[in-house]
Formats: sequence, C-alpha cells, structure tokens
Amino acid sequence: MSLLTRREWLSALLALTLLPACEEDPADSDPDRVVAEFITRMQRVHGDRKAARAAYDLLWSDARRNLAERAKRASDVAGREIAPEEMLPPSRFALHRKPRQYEARVDGDWAEVSISSDEGAVDRVKCVREDGKWRVVLELPPLAPIERRMDGGL
Repeated sequence: MSLLTRREWLSALLALTLLPACEEDPADSDPDRVVAEFITRMQRVHGDRKAARAAYDLLWSDARRNLAERAKRASDVAGREIAPEEMLPPSRFALHRKPRQYEARVDGDWAEVSISSDEGAVDRVKCVREDGKWRVVLELPPLAPIERRMDGGL
C-alpha cells in the first residue's frame, strides 16, 4: 500500500470538504419545496407502497398519527397488516391543473403555500415546521371512538 503524498492528501481533504456544498438542499428545507415534493411523490403512489411511504414521510405528525390509527383499525378488520401509508388516497391528490408556481408565506413555524396554475387558479396548502423540517399539513377528520358493546357483539 502506497502512502499518499502531502499534495494528494490535501486534494482529497479539499474534495471531501467541498462535497457537502454540492449537495442539493433537502426537499423539506422550505415550505414551497416540501409541497412540490409531496405532490410529486403522491403522483407516484398508485399502489406502490414505497412511493406511498415517501409521501407519508412528508406529512405532519398529526396526520401520521391519524393514518396510523386508521391503519390499525383497518388491519383489525382485514385480518392482515395494513401500513399507515396505505391509507393515503391518491385520488384525493389528483391534479386537475398542472402547478406552475409555488409561493410560500411563512409566519414562524407555520406557512401557507399558494400553488398557481397556467389557468390562473390558486390552491393553498398549509405547512408546519417540526424538528427543523417543513411538513405538509393534511387535515383528516377525527376518528370516532371505538364503541364497546356490553353483550360482546351478540
């Protein structure tokens, strides 16, 4: 094994220090970017569990908890394990217009992203910063409490 010369060692060190600077910012670094990425990921779902998980990971914690409870209940009924990301309905996120521009209005840890299309229509999506990362606020209806029958269901 040959030893590196001082020049080779410095070149390698310089390359390693510059490498992180070349990396792209994560998709969850800005509210407008996280919304655009969420839309892109949702368009890939259509039965693909990995794609669904990628979209699920961009949701705020309240939505993830809600979907986890829905998945638990669905698993109990179906008799098989259903993952929380499988509870995401791709049809709910079907685009009727192609997004042209994303513009975020940030207020502390909350943001509203306006999505405009070529037709001039504007949709709005809320975001929240959790643990330093922006997440899409997907508001789901609360789940009804599970009713217990005194007669054991007979």
